[in-house]
Amino acid sequence: QVQLVESGGGLVQAGGSLRLSCAASGRTFSSYAMGWFRQAPGKEREFVAASWSVGITYYADSVKGRFTISRDNAKNAVYLHMNSLKPEDTAVYYCAAGLRKFTPTTPLSYDYWGQGTQVTVSS
Repeated sequence: QVQLVESGGGLVQAGGSLRLSCAASGRTFSSYAMGWFRQAPGKEREFVAASWSVGITYYADSVKGRFTISRDNAKNAVYLHMNSLKPEDTAVYYCAAGLRKFTPTTPLSYDYWGQGTQVTVSS
C-alpha cells in the first residue's frame, strides 16, 4: 500500500514557476514508477510527466521543455518543477504510483493516487 500527498500548488502569474511535491509512504517507494497527471474543469485527466525507471522520464508534448520531474528515493518524494507556466496549465495536479503494468502515459498504469493540488495560472 502506498499513500501519496501532494503539496505546492497555488496561484501564479503566467510565465512564473511552481514546484509541486509528492510525499509517499511505504518502504518500497524506489520500486514504483511515479507519474504526474492533471485535470482541468470539464476535461479528462491527462498525463503530464513520469519517472518510469532509473534515468527514464516521459513528458507530455505540451509541457516538454518547461516541466521537469525528479525524485528523491531517500526521501520517498517526487517533484514536478514547472517553469514558464501558461493559463492552460491551470488544473488539479495529481501524483500517482504504479508498477508499470502498461505505458507511462495511461492512468491505468498507476495503482495509487494522491488527493490532488490546485494550480492556477493567471494571464
